[in-house]
Order: sequence, then C-alpha cells, then structure tokens
Amino acid sequence: MDMRNYPAEPFRIKSVEVVKMINREEREEVLEKAGYNTFLIDSEDCYIDLLTDSGTNAMSDDQWAGLMKGDEAYAGSKNFKHLEKTVEDVFGFPYLIPTHQGRGAENILSRIAIKPGQYVPGNMYFTTTRYHQETNGGIFVDIIRDEAHDATLDIPFKGDIDLNKLENLINEKGAENIAYVCLAVTVNLAGGQPVSMANMKAVRELTEKHGIKVFYDCTRFAENAYFIKEQEEGYADKTIAEIVKEMFSYADGATMSGKKDGIVNMGGFLALRDEEMFSEARELVVVYEGMPSYGGMTGRDMEAFAIGLKESLQFEYIQHRVLQVRYLGERLKEAGVPIVEPIGGHAVFLDARRFCPHLDQEEFPAQALAANLYLESGVRSMERGIISAGRDVNTGENHKPKLETVRLTIPRRVYTYRHMDLVADSVIKLYEHKEDIKGLKFVYEPKQLRFFTARFEEI
Repeated sequence: MDMRNYPAEPFRIKSVEVVKMINREEREEVLEKAGYNTFLIDSEDCYIDLLTDSGTNAMSDDQWAGLMKGDEAYAGSKNFKHLEKTVEDVFGFPYLIPTHQGRGAENILSRIAIKPGQYVPGNMYFTTTRYHQETNGGIFVDIIRDEAHDATLDIPFKGDIDLNKLENLINEKGAENIAYVCLAVTVNLAGGQPVSMANMKAVRELTEKHGIKVFYDCTRFAENAYFIKEQEEGYADKTIAEIVKEMFSYADGATMSGKKDGIVNMGGFLALRDEEMFSEARELVVVYEGMPSYGGMTGRDMEAFAIGLKESLQFEYIQHRVLQVRYLGERLKEAGVPIVEPIGGHAVFLDARRFCPHLDQEEFPAQALAANLYLESGVRSMERGIISAGRDVNTGENHKPKLETVRLTIPRRVYTYRHMDLVADSVIKLYEHKEDIKGLKFVYEPKQLRFFTARFEEI
C-alpha cells in the first residue's frame, strides 16, 4: 500500500497513556474469566482497544481547557447555553434536551413519539434504539436497501432507505400507524455505511405527503457528511458544515450520542423542531436524566461537547479519521481477509461468515472470532451478529441477521497508522489458521441486550 494516499495525523500528541501487552497464557486466563465476552475483559488487559469508538476518543487541548470553564449550576448553566447554540448552529434545531448519552435520548423520544402498536421503520436496527422502541410498544421494521445486507457488495451509500419498502409499509399499515421514520447517519451495523443526501431528501418528500415525522440518529453525522462530499455529485466543493446543515434540514429532530462525533467521553442530546414535543421531552428529562439544563451531563461535559461538535466539522480532522479506518480495511482486503465492503467511517467489520465458514451461525462465529482475536494479539473488538441481534420479543427465537460481523472500531485521535498495521497483521495471522477457531455456546444469557454481559464457553 502507498502511504502517500493517506494523510498524516492532523495533530500533535501532548499526553500519552502507557499500555502493556500481557502474554498469551495470561490472555487465555483473562478470556476464560470473561466468559469469552470481550465486554467483560478489563481495559488494562487490552493492548489495542477497538471495542468501541464511543467515549474512547482523545479530546483536544481546547476541549480540555473547556473543562475548566464548567459551570456546575443545578439550573441555568452557561455551558448548556453554549451547547444549545452550537446544536442550533450546526444542525438547525431550535430545541435541545441534553441527556447523559445517546440511549437517554432514545428513551425520551420513544416515550413521546410512539403509541403502542405503531410501526417504526428504520435503515437497519441498532441494539439500544430498537430496545427502547420495542419497550415503548413500537414495532421495528427494517427498510434499508437490500444491498446493505450483502457484505461483498462494494457500492456507495449502502445505508440508504429503500423508498419502495417505506411507501409499501405506509400503504399497508396506514400513515397514522407509523410513529416516525428512524434514519441513522451512518448505519452502524451495516458496516458504518453512509446515507446519500438524495435519499434523505427523497425520504423527507415522501413522509411529508403523509404527515410522518423523520428523526435522525446523528451519532456519526460528520463521517456521513464526509462520504457525501467525497462520493455524491454536487458536493465536492461544499464544506462539511454546509453539508451537515442541509442533511438535517430534512429532519424533524435527532438523537445523538456525543461520545462519537461529539468527540467527548460522555453526553448526548435530543434535538427537536416541534415546540409541543419539546415540552413533553422537558417533562420526561427531569424524571430520567436530570434538569433540562444539564440532563445527566456536568457543565464541563457540555462545554467539551460544544467544542467537539465544531471540531468534528474541520475537514482535515474528518478526512484523517475516515481514511485511517480505510487504511486498516485496505490492508486486510489486500491479504484476502473477508470484510464488509465498502469500508465504513468508524470501523472495519470482519465478515465472520466467510472468515469462519466451518461454524454455523448458532455456534456464534462472530463472538468466537472476537474472542480469538484477543487471544491471538491482545486486540479487543466487538461481536455484531446473532448475539447483538438478540431474540424476537414474541417468539423468543434468535434474530438471525444476514450480517455476522466483528467490529474493529477506531477511536478518534487515539491510534496511529502503525497501530493499524499491528491490528492488520494480527487479523491476517489469525485468518491463516481460522479453522482452529471453535464455536461457542451460552453459559449465561441475560434477557435484554445480552451482548453486554452474556458469558460463553467453547463447544
């Protein structure tokens, strides 16, 4: 690979955290103690931690300085005012409900926007999002384009909503039985795939005809905007900020985990256009999160969040962020390792079906692959397949997603290209003796969001 195709890090390193590599025997002991669940491994036992990009990012010097400006007033914090204005400037939403993180916003939106029995169409499920929708009586319907479920297809904007699926659902169920459309930008479980501006606009036009609201999950909005600038006609000369503003002009509101493209360690929000929904949300945030002027965040969290949102719009930052992920993916592709294509914005997804063809999906190939990658190298990753998909709330049967993946998630501004080389070398080495990977079975299975705390043993 020609490194000249990849930009150097657009930052200098001011502080370092020493990490250690424990030996294979120790990792084997750690893995067994954790029940082959990478979520249950201690951070200090991981050499390179690619479990998630959520809250694991490196903040800038401006953000760290912002922490010292924390106004920790119980009500009326000036940092909330800064965050509120920043959200309106960046996204165009006049009303802001702060939350401790994204799932807090999902909970509040689901409570105010879903009537039991209503359908919530979306471009592929996300674990916590679907949980809140279903807990509040909603019925999730996947309306992402079919191509998103095929890991081998290398086409742009695999995160797009299939307009025919959406229109058919409206005609079949009735517009009054659609709670809202949930549009994620980007689509995490599809491999970090973006949504095109043309699709967002078309979804808005269709839903407006039927009086249906559209809410975005804008957790990785800056990555989505970069793909639009890079790949969609008419946007090459637009700034990231201009693209983001247009993206959200087609939405009625948005939930966000600030722990991703907000580049902070904690925080989130629900942003709205409708004043009546805002009033309902303000009542609920007091019950579930905190006062409407902090919602589970400290003042210093909100200050760093506001600064991080602005930094995420800087082209040099977001270009390096997306291309560092692409570098890792291209190294794996060159070696013949099966991954989800095209390479997304926040992670490289190993295709566990093709990586471990000797394992049936009921033997949890992605979970086994993630466990063995840690054993091989000390690199922690995450299962995104049958375990994450959970069980059908009515039948109790396992959801069986077509995508059975392991997510190598890159924290922002934390690792270098050399770290990516080490990860690539480790995955390639494991692929060379993939037949040694054994399937897993449950030892302990929680009823909800089982991927966080489930325990396994080898078959």
